[in-house]
Amino acid sequence: MVYSDPMPITEKTVRQSVSLPARVARRVNSLAKASSVSANRIIVDLIESGFEAREQEKKRFFELADRLVHSRDSEDQKRLKAELARMTFGE
Repeated sequence: MVYSDPMPITEKTVRQSVSLPARVARRVNSLAKASSVSANRIIVDLIESGFEAREQEKKRFFELADRLVHSRDSEDQKRLKAELARMTFGE
């Protein structure tokens, strides 16, 4: 049999033991039950979403830094500096 599309390559999995606070475990189990998937699948999805969110935050930070470097307006510079400070140090 010949396939026109390459067959999907399954990613190797690694067994990992993680301790969750009881409150988090209840939320994971609740999400899993509501979605009709395993708790493991929910945990993987949440971790991957967290990675994506961090990457987006990092991208946003560098975009703001680039805008600050190229900005000629002092008010815009102040606003960008304040936003970068919030991202770096929190509120």
